[in-house]
Amino acid sequence: MISRIDHVSIAVRDYETARRLFENVMGAVSGASAEDSNLEYFWHIFTVGDMSRLELITPSGENSFLKNFLKERDGGVHHITLETPDIHKARKHLEENGVPFFGFSDIPELWSELYIHPKDAFGVLIQIMQPGSQYHTIEPVRYPQGKRVKIKANENGCELSIHHPGGVELKLALDREEATNLARDLKQALGE
Repeated sequence: MISRIDHVSIAVRDYETARRLFENVMGAVSGASAEDSNLEYFWHIFTVGDMSRLELITPSGENSFLKNFLKERDGGVHHITLETPDIHKARKHLEENGVPFFGFSDIPELWSELYIHPKDAFGVLIQIMQPGSQYHTIEPVRYPQGKRVKIKANENGCELSIHHPGGVELKLALDREEATNLARDLKQALGE
């Protein structure tokens, strides 16, 4: 039913201080961000470590849904988002197992979701989502045991693929000069 943890969302009052902590101190890499004027909040996705993601959310207006959450605290984990390959099967599975949910929304090209209330999930708001065709996700990649790098020649030079232990693949297109310089630098680093 669940493919992976998509992200952990942290609600904060002081967005700039939180952003500096995660980016400057912890090395998080900035990703997509946007303001939702309907729900009056701003969200910002960051990637950390093994390509795990966290989201900072903060109110952007007086009627933000975050107002009550932040009423007596400066911040905290607001929800955990779990990805499913099929939101309809996930919904049916929850119904069959007597797990209440709310907020079902199905927009196949963007994002489909539902929520499990904290009272039904041991104090944690859980969002289950299915990414739409226009939602960018990183597909897990598995290399053969022990192999972490692939090189494929192309007409301009080569494509270097590096496997990350978190199950993702970074691809770099290198022209002939870049590839030659990389080969030289690798030999030099190995003392050859």
